[in-house]
Amino acid sequence: MEEVSDMPLVHIDLIEGRTDEQLKGLVKDVTEAISKNANVPAERVHIVLNEMRKDRYSVGGKMVSDK
Repeated sequence: MEEVSDMPLVHIDLIEGRTDEQLKGLVKDVTEAISKNANVPAERVHIVLNEMRKDRYSVGGKMVSDK
């Protein structure tokens, strides 16, 4: 049975709007950094991308879409 610690799970929250190419570059770079610094094979790194709609985000009590 594999150790849970051998399977890094990374959650990244983003506001929507990036291209597939940008997201692929992001997960590639994050995977390489986690693999190197956590000393695990890249194949073991799991990344979850959560993209929020632009109108579902607020700063300082005000919706960003209202600015």
